Amino acid sequence: MANVRIPTPLRKLTDGKEEVAAAGTTVGELITNLEENYPGIRARICDDDGSVRRFVNIFANDEDIRFLNNLDTPVKEGDEVSIVPAIAGGNG
Repeated sequence: MANVRIPTPLRKLTDGKEEVAAAGTTVGELITNLEENYPGIRARICDDDGSVRRFVNIFANDEDIRFLNNLDTPVKEGDEVSIVPAIAGGNG
């Protein structure tokens, strides 16, 4: 099991939990397992074709999965995966 940190906007789907355990050997399998346990969470993370949404970042042990193997990024027991909504900046 990997530990998955859940951002505040998605905690309503995880009964308010900030961190949950998920099973799988890749980030994609973790998301599938999260969906089984917390229905509706995949739609908030992935778009219709299964890719991670543009405004969502996922980190595996502090590494952005977009620079690794994306949803095929391997995870192992005890790894830390964080789902982070992208924050849009402005020219303030």
